[in-house]
Amino acid sequence: MSMLASFMNLGGPDLIIILLIILVLFGAKKLPELARGLGQAIKEFQKAKDEFSDELHKAGKTDTAAKGNLPPSSTVPRTDATASTAAGPDQNQAVTPGDKADQA
Repeated sequence: MSMLASFMNLGGPDLIIILLIILVLFGAKKLPELARGLGQAIKEFQKAKDEFSDELHKAGKTDTAAKGNLPPSSTVPRTDATASTAAGPDQNQAVTPGDKADQA
């Protein structure tokens, strides 16, 4: 409450007046219910925030674990372009009509 008072630059008499207005508007019976509901809402918010942060930490751990299982990229064998052209013509290259006649 003091943080709210310092944030809004309210003094003691101002807070008492505000609390009296709230008491008149809601009544003495409703104030404990309102406070209880506010407390439960804050508790649920904290719970959801903690679950969200836990999920983020778990996702970060699984990402780093998955990256650790992959072999380094330098150990992957390389293929030379000359080896693929020596084996035969590339199927992805365009063929001119004259070339088809020669093959048939």
